[in-house]
Amino acid sequence: MAITVVGSVALDSIRTPKGEVEDILGGTALHFSNSAALLSEINLVGVVGNDFPKEGFEFFRDKNVDVEGLQIVDGGKTFRWKGYYEKDMGGAITLDTQLNVFETFRPKIPEKYLKSDFLFLGNIDPDLQYAVLEQMTQQKATILDTMNLWIHNKKESLMKVVKKVEVMVLNDQELRDLMGDDNLIKAGRALLNLGPQYVVAKKGEHGATVFGQNGEYFTLPAYPIEELFDPTGAGDSFAGGLVSYLDKKGKLNFETLKKATCYAIIVSSFNVEHFGIKGLEKANSKNIKERYREYARYVHLPEI
Repeated sequence: MAITVVGSVALDSIRTPKGEVEDILGGTALHFSNSAALLSEINLVGVVGNDFPKEGFEFFRDKNVDVEGLQIVDGGKTFRWKGYYEKDMGGAITLDTQLNVFETFRPKIPEKYLKSDFLFLGNIDPDLQYAVLEQMTQQKATILDTMNLWIHNKKESLMKVVKKVEVMVLNDQELRDLMGDDNLIKAGRALLNLGPQYVVAKKGEHGATVFGQNGEYFTLPAYPIEELFDPTGAGDSFAGGLVSYLDKKGKLNFETLKKATCYAIIVSSFNVEHFGIKGLEKANSKNIKERYREYARYVHLPEI
């Protein structure tokens, strides 16, 4: 079984109250792969310039990520993002965005990727997401992410994609904005009427909520982190954990998605404990199980 991910590969410069780093590995597809590779085989579709560092290719090799779908533009520069977080680290403040080769990115899907069991569409232009869907028709399920840029500027195109996917994963504010409703519960259930079988709302330090058909509902708090270093990529790591768990189980239903959400919360909690990809370096089967057992105690409801 395998997952194809389509999204950005970037170099990030980040400042948080814990420190500052420059030109570290980042981007949706890379953070997703960093997490998902713990359980699954990953096929990556993206684009970089020939300035993409050697350590990036070593990362893909070490994670066994197939990069036949990674376009390398000769003479081009890799997508770069620079930003910082204030004391509460509630959201990133962007200082500079250089799309570079990502601005003209047109996903090309290698033939061997077409039989992937799951497809994750990162938060790229919805017209490109739709073009990928037209190429890939054999997967068990497609999981879609988006961002406020597309919600506000290309909503009609985005809605075309929404109608064709099984699962939508987005943060709580994006869900509210997309549906035009400040009530998260109403917004989640309204989105289900537009096509997806399931909606997963990421809520950062407050966990995640899952909506399913026929009133199905499940919500969890976040795993408590005492040393928050860098939230960048946490949502993509969450998605990687979620989709890789579904891929591991080989099926999509509400019960499996609930378990996948638990797993995703645990895996993404490692991501925020260091800058960039380094947080997940200590995530292995033993550490994930230990953290999950601890988490299970935290969320257990006492009888009343």
